[in-house]
Amino acid sequence: MANPIDWHARARELRIDGRCVIDGERRAAQNGETFACLSPIDGRSLGEVARGREADVDAAVRAARAAFDDGRWADKAPAQRKRILQKFAEKILAAKEELALLETLDMGKPIRDSLAVDVPSASRCIQWYAEAVDKVYDEIAPTPKSGLALITREPMGVIGAIVPWNYPMLMASWKLGPALAAGNSVVLKPSEKSPLTALRLAELAVEAGLPPGVFNVVPGYGHEAGEALALHMQVDAIGFTGSTRTGRRMLDYAGRSNLKRVYNELGGKSAFVVFDDFADVARAARTVAGSMFYNQGESCNAPSRVFVHERIADQFVATVAAEAPKYQPGDPLDAATAMGALVDDTQLKTVMGYIDAGQSEGARIAAGGKRVRTESGGYFVEPTVFDGVANTMKIAREEIFGPVMSVIRFKDEAEGVAMANDSSYGLQASVWSDNINRAHRVARRLRAGTVHVNQYDEDDITVPFGGYKQSGNGRDKSLHAFDKYTELKTTWIRID
Repeated sequence: MANPIDWHARARELRIDGRCVIDGERRAAQNGETFACLSPIDGRSLGEVARGREADVDAAVRAARAAFDDGRWADKAPAQRKRILQKFAEKILAAKEELALLETLDMGKPIRDSLAVDVPSASRCIQWYAEAVDKVYDEIAPTPKSGLALITREPMGVIGAIVPWNYPMLMASWKLGPALAAGNSVVLKPSEKSPLTALRLAELAVEAGLPPGVFNVVPGYGHEAGEALALHMQVDAIGFTGSTRTGRRMLDYAGRSNLKRVYNELGGKSAFVVFDDFADVARAARTVAGSMFYNQGESCNAPSRVFVHERIADQFVATVAAEAPKYQPGDPLDAATAMGALVDDTQLKTVMGYIDAGQSEGARIAAGGKRVRTESGGYFVEPTVFDGVANTMKIAREEIFGPVMSVIRFKDEAEGVAMANDSSYGLQASVWSDNINRAHRVARRLRAGTVHVNQYDEDDITVPFGGYKQSGNGRDKSLHAFDKYTELKTTWIRID
């Protein structure tokens, strides 16, 4: 058996390059500015990262536009783009340990998850879209014999991608896969809280044969680099994943610039509805604990609103409370750790503020509720379960983005569905019932982009991801993602 990896030793040896990747090469910010990249694990400095601003974004967009206009990527045959993207996916897998370490150090998730989930899933996403691109056909409309109408998909041009810090590599791949496969050029702005894997991905793409200028990365702050990208007149579309608050700004930026397409994947407050006719209450409780506390609760689809029929609620809460200690935060560089650190001090204060709000509004803590591992210098919060929550409380209305679950009791199906839908969000939901009629009936009534039945964590690149209401518009993943990064053109031909 191979010796386990000493991740702490690898971390000590790590030397990062925080410069932008523009036109296929590393570049410092034009004004020379940088910002410190700090690890949430223990507060250590990982190095300095370029603080991209408007001038750097402009350079990246110009490189992307030149690459698109001269056809070095867009004009390649789909089979050629496929081969290069497949090689890119292979290089991601080959650099699995390096990328996983960067991801864990940068945003605090357990190394076992970075290795087993984030890196392989990012590689599979790129590979899947590579495979798809020469299997997506155009159309011929049913016209009279006097004409021929072709309906074709064309790449949009320059895509601005702005991604969050909770799944830095995976969220980037969800934009990059379809955008690049369709023939676009991309400028990616990663979160300033987690820029490292994005920069490395751009290097790997160039090594795989992606032409210079096709994939550029400009790290920096949202109000500087992100705003400049969203306002740029040469950017044709923005693919944004992040908060609803910032998503509103993206729409404003589009209106203030060139009316670029904006595709927002925003927040969530997902409902997990358990009926008393579901026999295995313990399995439902174990599932929601595993899903809620995964990635420290820093997931937009986290099932943070748990609606349980009042007849089984006591049993359910007891089981969830017993599960919570299994996710006690530990050292993210320890392969046995199940839950890691919150991304930074700001997020820690936000989460602890919500825990205080839940208590002050009268909810009862059934498990957790405290900051832990303070001696590490990192940002760790216990998995927390609230019972006795009303659907009107702050912890039930607002996205917390931390390991905090609210259990809300309901009397009957109508009340459970009404409360589940009583949210400004509609990203995901789950219904648990052994009655097939109820399962289908409730799944149809829940206003969410994905509804899970008797499970929560099953997922794949082949299905669309996105939400109703203020959870966003458009869909990531699946063939439907091509809709975000292509234009439809109709070409009429007269036949005499």
